[in-house]
Amino acid sequence: MRILHGLTLLPVLFAQGSVERIKVHGKSLEGNLIGDSPDRDVAVYLPKSYATDKRRRFPVVYMLHGFTDSVEKWWSNPKHWINLPMVLDKAATDFIVVMPDAYNSFQGSFYSSSATIGDWETFVAREVVAAIDAKYRTISRVASRGLAGHSMGGYGAMRLGMKYPDVFGAVYLMSACCMTPMGGGPSRPSKASDIKSLEEFAKADFGTKAQISGASAWSPNPKNPPLYIDLPSAENKDALARLTANATLANVDQYIANIRRLRALGIDCGDKDGLLGGSKALHERLDMYGVTHDYAVYEGNHINGVAGRIQNVVVPFFAMHLQMR
Repeated sequence: MRILHGLTLLPVLFAQGSVERIKVHGKSLEGNLIGDSPDRDVAVYLPKSYATDKRRRFPVVYMLHGFTDSVEKWWSNPKHWINLPMVLDKAATDFIVVMPDAYNSFQGSFYSSSATIGDWETFVAREVVAAIDAKYRTISRVASRGLAGHSMGGYGAMRLGMKYPDVFGAVYLMSACCMTPMGGGPSRPSKASDIKSLEEFAKADFGTKAQISGASAWSPNPKNPPLYIDLPSAENKDALARLTANATLANVDQYIANIRRLRALGIDCGDKDGLLGGSKALHERLDMYGVTHDYAVYEGNHINGVAGRIQNVVVPFFAMHLQMR
């Protein structure tokens, strides 16, 4: 193990590329009310050519994982539904790929900003990018920097992509969640209101966890310990309004000018994925504005086609649309 500039390097060799696991300190995450560490795990895939061509600089694609997932699951768990380094090797990837670990006390940050969980937007778009540019031989310009994500990560890719066109030049969404507001609300009773601690949260079902985690990102309440969130209810319609305001389709219209600045935008989703409706609605909204983008519906559910899409579509998408030199 080596420590360089506050980054912990744990190199692991693969057939073609190599992986380094580093720690990046997030000043923007300091003081979050739930007490998560601002020192975050970040995985970095270096293509084979990074080691053989010492004078070359490389584009970077930032990949965002989904809710309840983590860097550990995507990069090194052989029993998980995807092993990203193996997929990148198979795709003969010739750019750097970076994944920050957004698994927190609520099992997902939604790449958003709140007092409860910290400012994840700034952390990813500014601090992680700056750390990678400082440590690696990157092409540190927007035309050579991409952003992609799956599920919660797809939401994050769209959220950050349309807010930071000065950072990311091309964006790809895979099975993106949260195009429309999450479930719950005043007319839909939820078990989430029964959860009073992180220990109870950890034992809850997926849907309950998603509601609570979404509230931690979009309707924080510094005066409501121990979870520091507001849940939508008949008595608290304001919380529902705040969650609704963070759905992609509720605010994408305000960012059309930024979206037009992207070099490329791609959206895909499986035909058996419950999130397909949201992807289709975003595609139709962009069409309404005449925004050029790629859109595909493929045979698959929420996870079983993702590895193949990354290998055969997403990697070539960035190789085509990013400046490689």
